[in-house]
Amino acid sequence: MSDPLVRLYPADYRAAHGREIIDVHREMTADLPWPARLRADADLAAHALRVRLGLDSASPAGRFFALAAPFALAAGAVAGGLRLTRWYAGLVLSPAPAWVQLSSMDGAWSLYLLLSLLVCVGAVIALTGRWGLGVGVTACGLLGTAVQWAAGARVYEDGATAPVVALLTVSVVLACPPDRRGDRRLSAAAGAMAAMGWFPVVVVNAGAYTGAFGVTTDYGAWPMLVLAFTGAFLALRARSSGLREMGAMAVASPPLVAHSYATAWGDLRPVLGAVLLLSVVAALTAFFQVVRRRR
Repeated sequence: MSDPLVRLYPADYRAAHGREIIDVHREMTADLPWPARLRADADLAAHALRVRLGLDSASPAGRFFALAAPFALAAGAVAGGLRLTRWYAGLVLSPAPAWVQLSSMDGAWSLYLLLSLLVCVGAVIALTGRWGLGVGVTACGLLGTAVQWAAGARVYEDGATAPVVALLTVSVVLACPPDRRGDRRLSAAAGAMAAMGWFPVVVVNAGAYTGAFGVTTDYGAWPMLVLAFTGAFLALRARSSGLREMGAMAVASPPLVAHSYATAWGDLRPVLGAVLLLSVVAALTAFFQVVRRRR
C-alpha cells in the first residue's frame, strides 16, 4: 500500500528517501488493524503532499505557517469574542427582559452565535495545550460560518467576506506542520495577544471609557494594533529583520480585518489603514534592528 503513496513525494525526495520511507512504513503498519493502517497511510500521504507543497517543517514555508497558525487562531478568537460580548452587552442593556429577547431569536442568529462560541472555545483549547482538539473545534466553527453563509443566511456583519475569512483562517492553521504545532512560547504569545486585543474593546463597549490606553478602539483599530506590535515584539526578541514575523501577522489578520470592515459598516478605509499599520510597524521594526546591529 505504501509504494503508491510514496509516489506522492517529489521525485528528488523519493529518490533520496523513498526506500527508507517504504521500509519504515511497512514495519510500523505490519501488525496494525485496518483502521489504524488507514490512518497511518493517510498520515504518510499528508506528509508527502506537505513536502510537495513545501509545507514540511524543514521548509521556510512550513516554519512561516508554524509561526502564523497560533496567531490566526487568536485573531479568530478575538473576532468571535467581540461578536459574542457585543451581543451579550446588548442583551443586558436592553430594557426588554432577557428571556423575551432569547425567546425571540431566530435559528440562524442562534447558530451564528454558537459558531462564534466554537471558534473561541477551540482557540482557547488549542493555545492551552490540546492543539488537535482545539483546532478541530475551531475549524468546525469557522467552516460552519462558511456553510451557513453559502446556505443563504445573511446574519453576518461582514457580509460576503465571512466565508472567505473562515476558509483563509482554516487554511493557515492547517498549513502548520504537525511537528511544529502547539509551540508553548508562541501559544502563550498568541493567547496574550488575544486577551489584550479583546478585553479593552469589551470595556469600551460596556461604556466605561472611549479609548484603550490612549488609542481609539473605533473601526477595529485596537486589535490590529495589538497584533502588529506582537509581531514587532517577536522580531525584536528573535533579533530578526521583522519581515517574517510581520508577514505571519499579516497572514493571521483576516478575521481582524473583516472585523474592522464590519465595524466601519463596509467602509474600506479602516481596512486600508490596517494594511498600512502592519507595513509601518514592519518598516519601523526593520529600521530599529538595523540601527541596533550597527551599534
